[in-house]
Amino acid sequence: MIEIELDGQKVAIEQGSTVMHAAEKVGTYIPHFCYHKKLSIAASCRMCLVDIEKMPKPMPACATSVTQGMVVRTKSDKAIKAQQSVMEFLLINHPLDCPICDQGGECQLQDLAVGYGGTSSRYEEEKRVVQHKDVGPLISMQEMARCIHCTRCVRFGQEIAGVMELGMSHRGEHAEIETFVGQTIDSELSGNMIDICPVGALTSKPFRYSARTWELSRRKSISPHDSTGANLIVQVKANKVMRVVPLENEAVNECWIADRDRFSYEALNGPERLTTPMIKHGGEWKVVDWKTALEYVAHGLTSIKADHGAAAIGALVSPHSTLEELYLAGAVVRGLGSDNIDYRLRHAQFETAQPGARYLGLPIAALSTLQSVLVVGSNLRKDHPLFAQRLRQAIKLGCTVSAVVASPANWAMPVAMTHVAPSSGWVQALADIAAAVALEKNLVAPQPGQPTDLARSTASSLLSGERTAILLGNAAAHHPQANQLLALANWIGEHTGATVGYLTEAANTVGAQVVGAMPQAQGLNAGQMLAGGVKAVILLNNEPQFDSAGAAASVQALADCKMVVTLSPFKANLDISDVLLPISPFTETSGTFVNAEGRIQSFHAVVKPLGDTRPAWKVFRALANVMDLPGFDFESSQEVLTQALGDAAGAVPTVVPSARLSNADSRAAAPPTSNGSIAPCVAGIYQLDGMVRRAPSLQATADAKASQAQEVTA
Repeated sequence: MIEIELDGQKVAIEQGSTVMHAAEKVGTYIPHFCYHKKLSIAASCRMCLVDIEKMPKPMPACATSVTQGMVVRTKSDKAIKAQQSVMEFLLINHPLDCPICDQGGECQLQDLAVGYGGTSSRYEEEKRVVQHKDVGPLISMQEMARCIHCTRCVRFGQEIAGVMELGMSHRGEHAEIETFVGQTIDSELSGNMIDICPVGALTSKPFRYSARTWELSRRKSISPHDSTGANLIVQVKANKVMRVVPLENEAVNECWIADRDRFSYEALNGPERLTTPMIKHGGEWKVVDWKTALEYVAHGLTSIKADHGAAAIGALVSPHSTLEELYLAGAVVRGLGSDNIDYRLRHAQFETAQPGARYLGLPIAALSTLQSVLVVGSNLRKDHPLFAQRLRQAIKLGCTVSAVVASPANWAMPVAMTHVAPSSGWVQALADIAAAVALEKNLVAPQPGQPTDLARSTASSLLSGERTAILLGNAAAHHPQANQLLALANWIGEHTGATVGYLTEAANTVGAQVVGAMPQAQGLNAGQMLAGGVKAVILLNNEPQFDSAGAAASVQALADCKMVVTLSPFKANLDISDVLLPISPFTETSGTFVNAEGRIQSFHAVVKPLGDTRPAWKVFRALANVMDLPGFDFESSQEVLTQALGDAAGAVPTVVPSARLSNADSRAAAPPTSNGSIAPCVAGIYQLDGMVRRAPSLQATADAKASQAQEVTA
């Protein structure tokens, strides 16, 4: 630690830090544009000039390292005049379009111009004009004349997203930030460029010209998509979601969110929203009231139970549903006497004696500090964009990444060892790595394997680090030989010191396991129900055509059921359902998600339910009351949460207790429903759930079009 003087205040700070870091430590604000705490130093805007004793001219705070005894003045006449001169320079070419700029009201340049800008300009020459460029459906570059060349967007692409999609061409007044050779911006994290742009040169194309920032209410929420549990600020106008931006949480998503978290809100206001209960009568859908719909469902379920037994009733639930919804769905099914409930629609193998909820195995923040990691069965960049971003930061510190995948994929990061094998060969690939570990440590391998050069390099990487991990991806979790993959991963982890964990697919995959949204005794699993094992089924928040391993075969099996009840925010499953019940998406209900690390995050509704939409937990409570099932007297989602996770005193923990989490190999799994040569069912980045599937801008991206092309080919 060294000591400097900043505006008369003594500051102790680590050697190698900058003046900007020292100022942040004591809460002194230094104006800046190009500096961002998560990006490298560019020192291109010069707005952060400060007066440093014994320096002949003002120095940039972001790029000046501190030295013992340094005396810094940020508010001296010399510093203020330098900052004012820079502001005058920056405003020479800036267009005077604040009244129509989407950034107006939350613009860094606008704010600093008030403090450091003049009342008029000395320049009378014509302002520079930059031609508009189309870079895709998410980001608008129509106002690049506003750009001050801070290069935040360029550095974000290189350092965080891992893809340099933007760069600067030409020089002087002709310099422009642009993509090259007419390319679009296709990164799955691209929307963060909008947030970090300090002047409104990059804006949100879906949000463009739809509202003014001061008209928006800002409310906290949690992402309902992948397992990161990204913290969000949902911005609302007139009871309508207008925009979604990140809420900073260093332990979870830092200050970033994925594009599907940011732009999926379009589906909430789309034409496919289901707003009233509907019953199919004579092949046609009829709008009914809630009382009629619930009585129809209750009568149908009780009749099927009387005719075929309780075991003929089941529920297929989505891990994108809230913990409260999943808990009550299970309570209703079990209240009827059945144990047929499952969230694992995409799985091909089902554990029957799981020792605990499968989870990441380490804190999300720890991904940034790993020294070696082996990823099995995941297109990491597309399945978990924010986890991939953390591993990119780890690689900068020396982390070695290895992968077992079916085909090479561009993860936008260096992958040292890639084991490319069809999914049917993943067990053998892990067996080879285990054999290499056994050879290195003079052990007996758990099963026959060949310690190839590639396997030995991977084993050596895992053995050489103190902080190492083996991460099983979505394809590994859904694999027909999932239990064998886990057993081998655990053996390798035990003998290399690596943590073993699942990346987990959805926002509430861990929560679904914790509240028992899977057979607990003799119930049917999702594969058996989708094969025609039930006569009546409740579909919560899912569409088997897209969300199940069986796809078309599953749809046909459900079409043969006597009753199919769909609870969804959208007009889904029209061909197979008998009843549609409109339930609230995450923005219209309170609830809880449990992310990959087991962190419990609750949220409130940010807008009122649309039309006759109701929160799913209320629908299950009302349905149970109609059927006279006991124990459903809940007045709030918090009461449901307390019932599901509360301790004896009624307190709900912030993290799932470790006793309820386990990645141990249970050695007990049902036989696979398909042979090991069948490829695991994994959703594309913008096919993950019904909400992203109905977001027009996301479906117009290159990633979505690639997924659609693969589906057509298949």
